[in-house]
Amino acid sequence: MQVSLLQCQSSRDVQANLAFINKQLELLPRQESQPQLVVLPECCLLFGGHESQQLQYAGTDDSGELKQALSQLAKQHKVYMVAGTIPMKADDDRVYSRSYLFDDQGATLGSYDKLHLFDVDVADGTKVYRESDTFHPGHRVTVVDTPFGKIGLAICYDIRFADLFRALTMAGAEIIALPSAFTRVTGEAHWQVLLQARAIENQCYLLGAGQWGQHNQGSRETWGHSMIVDPWGKVIAELDQGLGWVQAEIDLQLLAEIRQKMPVQGHNRFIAPTLANFN
Repeated sequence: MQVSLLQCQSSRDVQANLAFINKQLELLPRQESQPQLVVLPECCLLFGGHESQQLQYAGTDDSGELKQALSQLAKQHKVYMVAGTIPMKADDDRVYSRSYLFDDQGATLGSYDKLHLFDVDVADGTKVYRESDTFHPGHRVTVVDTPFGKIGLAICYDIRFADLFRALTMAGAEIIALPSAFTRVTGEAHWQVLLQARAIENQCYLLGAGQWGQHNQGSRETWGHSMIVDPWGKVIAELDQGLGWVQAEIDLQLLAEIRQKMPVQGHNRFIAPTLANFN
């Protein structure tokens, strides 16, 4: 089965971002008879922007302009879609960074709120990142059963936390989708090695869909290098720079054979990870 990751250069202009994704879906190379899984990057419809703009577009699980727009795209183009991330209202004055998984009729199969927030200092033009000023951390792990296999959801900075990926695998994940917007500095240093490490440790496919290039008049720069990594840690498809699609076939038989020959999960002598309480 084919999976396709879209590398974007999103901005604060929601309608322009939506139009770009729609155009790319129209151009998506595919066989009509073959099920198609599409993964969009983090912040696909709203990259950057002040807290007020995030709140302006934040919806609820039952409604919201951005959710409905992405659901409609999945239905219109008849694709299963891991719909990047969009802001959704939290209980306080912040929002969740939420990723939805839609089927090819636009129905919601599952969702995930980013657990680990990017509160770090980076030697780039932005220098200080404090996601927790705007975003509320999630509180659950998500694995969704689909025709492509069992898909676990994670987002960007989550890739640095191996316990989450072990928890996803123990919940049945065979494929893990990672909408991302890695900075150029951290991406150049760690992006590929982290994707390969998580794929090897958990013997699963890693789908890293990224943002790329200069955003919002150069105020942010992201790494790109969207890639698909197989359960043996091999990069089977990559788009290092520019915009467009990264495609590969998912082979669950290969995954099963790797897990059978080297049953790492069964050999692990550490207790299973549990999600701590936090605000």
